Amino acid sequence: MFIDQVRVSLQAGKGGDGCVSFRREMCVPRGGPDGGHGGNGGSIDFLADMNLNSLVYFRFHPINKAKKGAPGEGANRTGKRGADLVLCVPVGTIVKDEATGDILFDFLKPEQKFRAAKGGKGGRGNASFASSTHQVPREHEKGRPGEEKDLLLELKLIADAGLIGFPNVGKSTLISKISAARPVIADYPFTTLIPHLGVVDVGSDHSFVVADIPGLIEGAHLGHGLGIQFLKHVERTKVLVHILDISPYSGRDPVEDFAVVMKEIAAFNPELARRKQILVANKVDLLGEDKSRLEAVKKLAARKKLPFFAISAIKGDSLKALTTAVAAKIRELAAAGATTAQR
Repeated sequence: MFIDQVRVSLQAGKGGDGCVSFRREMCVPRGGPDGGHGGNGGSIDFLADMNLNSLVYFRFHPINKAKKGAPGEGANRTGKRGADLVLCVPVGTIVKDEATGDILFDFLKPEQKFRAAKGGKGGRGNASFASSTHQVPREHEKGRPGEEKDLLLELKLIADAGLIGFPNVGKSTLISKISAARPVIADYPFTTLIPHLGVVDVGSDHSFVVADIPGLIEGAHLGHGLGIQFLKHVERTKVLVHILDISPYSGRDPVEDFAVVMKEIAAFNPELARRKQILVANKVDLLGEDKSRLEAVKKLAARKKLPFFAISAIKGDSLKALTTAVAAKIRELAAAGATTAQR
């Protein structure tokens, strides 16, 4: 089950109460106060785990509580500290305050850790209140409550390249051919109901991660079709691979399809529409003698100054050249980013 947005309630552990105790031992008259402190309550941390790809755990565990601290004991013994609760989330998870919408943390790398709710401090025992003028203290402190938080967890997949386009243009077929990802493939709209990630090997020393984003239709940014639910997964990609169906059987104009998809992406996030793109005409094996649709897409690529590839994903035609070009563009953008960071 793919879940990419959940609400969670966190309750860190309460600190243990301080102890009221007096030393009672044979041959030790007036032993004095010896009540120990309460243990601190457990905190709640989020930890990025590269082996996870969904927030499904939190769908069934929306309320998470850390352990309380134990109360203090006599002989100045401090109570046991409450155990911390560590909740694993996928890389790419954003933690937001549910009330304000403020971003509290963004997990971009594996093993990153964020303390979401701090445990309460343990109360002081009566030994801490003893003084030369107050030798028999009977007061102590209650443990402080732990922090309580209502948070929104939102997952945005981290991929180097994102496959975009209308439903049934061949995105799932393409990712299944160039990587080990195995999405469900069928000849009806919205076969792909969840994003898929795949690792593409380009030679022996380089690879990149590609995401198959469920098909976009007109009105997607308003929630039509699968809508805005998956548009956010394109935001982290470095390169957009825009796939058009140029077969005569789709019943659509590929040039118009390009305009519709770009309009929806721009309406969702204008910056995303300016991201580097590679234009791909798929299903060339179905063209027959009439090449007019292919020529129209070639002219579109020339007008937009976009790299262009004509492929057949199902037969594997020109896939090596396409993946090599995508890898080169990713390396180019990474080098440019590193140079900018050094300045």
